[in-house]
Amino acid sequence: MRFRHPDGTTVHLAYCTNVHPAETLDGVLAQLREHCEPVRRRLGRDRLGIGLWLAKDAARALGSDPAALRGLRCELDRRGLEVVTLNGFPYEGFGSEEVKYRVYRPDWTDPERLDHTTALARLLAGLLPDDIDEGSVSTLPLAWRTRPTEAAHTALRTLGERLDALHELTGRSIRVGLEPEPGCVVETTADAIAPLTAIGHPRIGICVDTCHLATSFEDPHTALAALGATGVPVVKSQLSAALHAEQPHLPAVRTALAAFDEPRFLHQTRTRTPSGLRGTDDLGEALAGRALPDTAPWRAHFHVPLHAAPAAPLTSTLPVLITALSRLVGGPQPLTRHLEVETYTWQALPPELRPATRGRLADGIAAELALARDLLTDLGLKELP
Repeated sequence: MRFRHPDGTTVHLAYCTNVHPAETLDGVLAQLREHCEPVRRRLGRDRLGIGLWLAKDAARALGSDPAALRGLRCELDRRGLEVVTLNGFPYEGFGSEEVKYRVYRPDWTDPERLDHTTALARLLAGLLPDDIDEGSVSTLPLAWRTRPTEAAHTALRTLGERLDALHELTGRSIRVGLEPEPGCVVETTADAIAPLTAIGHPRIGICVDTCHLATSFEDPHTALAALGATGVPVVKSQLSAALHAEQPHLPAVRTALAAFDEPRFLHQTRTRTPSGLRGTDDLGEALAGRALPDTAPWRAHFHVPLHAAPAAPLTSTLPVLITALSRLVGGPQPLTRHLEVETYTWQALPPELRPATRGRLADGIAAELALARDLLTDLGLKELP
C-alpha cells in the first residue's frame, strides 16, 4: 500500500511474511498464492506491499538463478503484490517448533551473516517495482548480548562498501537497518547510536520496531529525537505491539500472562525500577519465583495483533506505536518511508486466540493493515491507488 505524505513523499506500508515462514522458493511462491493475495483482496486493493522474509535456502535459489528471480518478480506482479523491503533478521528455521536463541545465529561476527545480507540486498534490487529506486532490509542488532562484536563492526563497514557498489551497478539504493531487540548487544535505540555513528555509512541505519521500543520502555519522542540529532537514518519501522501487564503482582494477571508463555519464541520481559531497567530472557523466567520485581508494570516481547489487544487484565502497547508513528511520518517530512506490520506470533497466541483457518489468518492480517492505514490517513497521508 502506498501513501502520499503532505510533503509529496511516497510512504510504503507492507506486512511481513515471516508470519507464514517458508524455507524454500516453492514455499515463498505458495505464500503469495495462499496468504498474500487473499489479504490484498480482503482490503479491496489492486496493489499490496509485502515485506518478504527470504530464508537462506530460498535466497540462495534466487541468487543462483536469474530466471527464478525474474519468475518471482512476475508472480508478484501477477498477484498484485510489490516488495520494497525485506526482513533479513531470521536466517533460517523461523517456522521451527523451537526458535528461541537460534534466531540470533549467524550473527554479525560470522561472515555468513554478511554474505546473506549482501545477497538479500542484491535480490531486493531486482524485485523493486519499476518506479521505485530505494529498498530496505532489516537485520539483527549485531548479536546476542553475550557475544563479542568487534568483528561485527568490520563486517558492517564491508557491507556499506558492497551497498555502494550495488547502487553504482543498478542505480538502486538498498539500505540496511539494525533492529534493536531486548537481550541483544543493541537492545535499544540509544544502544544503536554509538556503533552506527562509528560506522558512519548513510546506507546503514536503524529499523525501529515499536514492540521492541515499548518492551524496553523507551519514549518514542526521546528515542527518535536522539536518532535525528546524531544523524542515524531510520531505514524502516516495524509496526508492532508488545504485551503489557499493569499489575503483575496480582494472581489473575500472572495467570493471564502464563497463557502467553509458549515454547517457540523468546518473550523477553522488562520492568522499570528506581535503579533502571530490569529484565529476563523469557516470560516463563519472569513468572517463576522472584526473578523480576512485580511492583511496577511488566512488558513482554510478544507481538500481539494490532487491532485486537489481549483481554483484561492484560493489554497491548498500541499507544506506543501510535505515538511513534506520529513522530515517524506525522511531521513536515517523514523520518522513514518504509513501514511494515510485523505480527509473526499469530500461531503462538493462546490456543483460543489463534486463527483456526487460513482464511481467519488473512482476516486478521487485513484488519491489522486496515488499522495501520487509518492511523496514516489520520496523520494526513493520502492513500494512493
